[in-house]
Amino acid sequence: MKGLFGKKWVKGLACFVLAGVLCFGVLLGAVLYGSYDHIQGEPETMIILGCQIHPWGPSILLQDRLDEALAYLEEHPDMTVIVSGGQGPDEHTSEAACMRDYLVRAGFDEGQILVEDISHNTYQNMIYSAEMMRENDLDTEDGVLIVSNGFHLTRARMLWNRVTGESDEVSTLAAPSSHMPSRIWMYIREPLALAKSFVFDR
Repeated sequence: MKGLFGKKWVKGLACFVLAGVLCFGVLLGAVLYGSYDHIQGEPETMIILGCQIHPWGPSILLQDRLDEALAYLEEHPDMTVIVSGGQGPDEHTSEAACMRDYLVRAGFDEGQILVEDISHNTYQNMIYSAEMMRENDLDTEDGVLIVSNGFHLTRARMLWNRVTGESDEVSTLAAPSSHMPSRIWMYIREPLALAKSFVFDR
């Protein structure tokens, strides 16, 4: 009897682990599916999502986002850019301020940059960026281009759609993730973050 109970326990645990692996695989597939450029028409507003900064400047992942944005802006210099990210407890300034300074040093017109510096997660990035667009008479129907590392874009698109109720007008620009340890970790972390956001970010 004890042996039978033990076998059932092992089988139950194995089924639980298998279900977890399958769920993670599905979520990872969704993350990978969205991790590429998807640009519709000529978006008029760009939103660059924040990431960790250091006392000496943006982290490698954030620099990847900014450099990808600058490459696109060279061909589309008239866009309005929203830099979105608040100040973390271990950051000397807001991520948005750091991003603005980086873009300005690279030669982009500061007058075309809007600073959203109160958000602390991706859901808030979307809420406050959408509010900033409304306050500045920027119509989401004119097209929005969200810039982040590829692993982040599925969640960003889902949350933008949830916040604005619009799915057809949002485009995504995928920055590379040149720091390999961060890239590996983020592709492990992001499927779990996607599930969390799907359930709780409402």
